[in-house]
Amino acid sequence: MKKYLLFGFILILTGCEAPDPEARRAALHLPPPGFIGNPVQGSGLYVSNCSSCHGNNGRGTEQGPPLIDQVYRPAHHADFAVHMAVRDGVRQHHWGYGDMPAVPHITPEETAHIIAYIRQEQSKAGITN
Repeated sequence: MKKYLLFGFILILTGCEAPDPEARRAALHLPPPGFIGNPVQGSGLYVSNCSSCHGNNGRGTEQGPPLIDQVYRPAHHADFAVHMAVRDGVRQHHWGYGDMPAVPHITPEETAHIIAYIRQEQSKAGITN
């Protein structure tokens, strides 16, 4: 009897495959492991995808908040949070601009480049962790 229980348990476990790590990363809107965002590439991507709301210089507009602000420092809004905002959008919670819609056409790699640009500009402005 024990032998049959063990055999059944093994069958159940082999049918329960863990999700592929690459599929998990893609579902989380994350670039491949080891991918490093380039702030130069991120600058152009930021201008074409983010500046209409967040301003050409990241200082905000009437449509969206400034990203070059202590509120968006890495320790308060980690890179992962930016990936989630791009993937899912985000409900307003620090400012009164309204919710940010998802931006589904931006890839995880493009998002990483944009984040690298934002972090570079934050650093220039003295904003760190």
